[in-house]
Amino acid sequence: MHFIHGIISNNILGLYPNPAMDVAEPWQINFQDPATPVLEGIIDFHNDLMILLTVIGVMVFWVMGRCISLFENNPNPTNIVHGTTLEMIWTIIPAVILMFVAVPSFALLYSMDEILDPAVTLKVVGHQWYWSYEYSDYTSSEGESINFDSYMIPEEDLTAQGPLRLLEVDNRIVLPINTHIRVIVTAADVLHCWAIPSFAMKIDACPGRLNQTSLFIKRVGIFYGQCS
Repeated sequence: MHFIHGIISNNILGLYPNPAMDVAEPWQINFQDPATPVLEGIIDFHNDLMILLTVIGVMVFWVMGRCISLFENNPNPTNIVHGTTLEMIWTIIPAVILMFVAVPSFALLYSMDEILDPAVTLKVVGHQWYWSYEYSDYTSSEGESINFDSYMIPEEDLTAQGPLRLLEVDNRIVLPINTHIRVIVTAADVLHCWAIPSFAMKIDACPGRLNQTSLFIKRVGIFYGQCS
């Protein structure tokens, strides 16, 4: 079990309104509202694929039901061992369907792995039981890099109508919107995983290894994630 981190995104560092918090709801089965182009693409691809799967499922169950009905109602059913033509048809058609599905799938995977020239770099370090963050492109007035630790707020310190239990942290990340951001993730002790559902981001934090991903936030909000 690892502590959870929170992220705030805004176009002005340090200043943010009070928008609706992007957080999982009880019994939620759908995606969270997308805040990045990647999650928008994943949701669109998922919806299109569900329509295709529904059509295929209806057709398959109709054929199965029709075969059972005709077999039971026929006093002398034909004992067909195999049919070369039929086997070719039900092999070629799924292969063609998979080829059509693969085209948008590969395009989406490519967009997820694409690394553009970043304007901001965020370094993330996983610890037991907290996260450390560093803005590598900025320095303080003393010339030191801007870095801080982010701990989960204990349950007894939460307000009645305030932050969510097991989700709020003492130091949130503030990131700009409509800006290409590079995220470098590693760990100081054991394996962690930095994940934010609204960003469709889930990247491993491995000791002794730097993992890199890109991020482009499209809207202002408070986005919650956790070590997964």
